[in-house]
Amino acid sequence: MDYEFILDERLGISIPHLYKQWSQYSLETQADILLRWESIRGSIPDKVEELEAEINRKQAQLNVEENFQVSCQLNLEIAELASIINDLWIWYRIDQDVSATPVHQ
Repeated sequence: MDYEFILDERLGISIPHLYKQWSQYSLETQADILLRWESIRGSIPDKVEELEAEINRKQAQLNVEENFQVSCQLNLEIAELASIINDLWIWYRIDQDVSATPVHQ
């Protein structure tokens, strides 16, 4: 297979993995890749919204938490969620030109 979409468990989306340079794909294959990517890309804002709501819940919990170790754990979880959001926005900005994705060998 010349390309595939592999689920990234951390991000919760499938990421395109291209095994050739973009220009080496036929126009039909490029269109297929772009169609699939646009469907996935379109789901990113909703995923970000869900993660932001989870961050807000954890921050509310942190505001009333008195146990230092639990507070540290909540902070770690919030930081990881924020990191996931950042990575999702990076993928979102890879617009219709999936050719910006790395070639995997």
